[in-house]
Amino acid sequence: MSALILALAAGAVVGLALGALGGGGSVLAIPALIYLLGLGPAAATTASLFIVTATSATALYAHARAGHVRWKAGAAFAAAGVVPAAVAGLAATRLPQAVLTAAFAALAALAAVRMLRPGPQGAPGEVRPLRAGGAGAGLGAVTGLLGVGGGFLAVPALVTVLAFEMQAAVGTSLLVITVNSLTSLITRSGGAAGVDWAVTAPFAGAAILGAWDGKRLAARVSGSGLQRLFAWVLLAVAAFMLADALT
Repeated sequence: MSALILALAAGAVVGLALGALGGGGSVLAIPALIYLLGLGPAAATTASLFIVTATSATALYAHARAGHVRWKAGAAFAAAGVVPAAVAGLAATRLPQAVLTAAFAALAALAAVRMLRPGPQGAPGEVRPLRAGGAGAGLGAVTGLLGVGGGFLAVPALVTVLAFEMQAAVGTSLLVITVNSLTSLITRSGGAAGVDWAVTAPFAGAAILGAWDGKRLAARVSGSGLQRLFAWVLLAVAAFMLADALT
């Protein structure tokens, strides 16, 4: 099977996951780029940032039209992550590939566990600026280091720390993800030469189109069922990548 077909197929799956679940699909992009398309971990994280930026920006537009984005609070949350995203992006280019792979495997496992647990319930309480700034900075660092959007972390943070309702949290998280991913991508621009754009660009295009189909899929299939299935797939991916990093 040609690299182009693999890139289109993998991008469609990632987009479907993002559209159906509102986050987490980008965690599948890096394993696909490494194990299906043959990119090294460093190049895969850079390519993933391009894919995440393009897909999140497109989804952000749709959510903004629906009035689900809180621009002022989202901009402040994103601003807290800009410097950590840039610093972590620079650090990632200097880390051994096995370290990046193991760190990503641990993050994928964390994402799966969070998806298997019930979401935030009840009133989250008052907004605390220091906690909000810390959460934004932490998300930026994760995005810069591992090349993932972090929607599975951003949405719970916006609900519990900034007291957002779920629709606003999902829409605003896309603003945060877009800013952090773009910041890290610019920081990594010197390493972009190692990215195979012949497969990364169609991967991103398929992911963008797949995200729209994912929204329609979510309306027909149980969201909790899709989330559990995705979580178990993610656990399997994490175990495979960790074993690969340790051998």
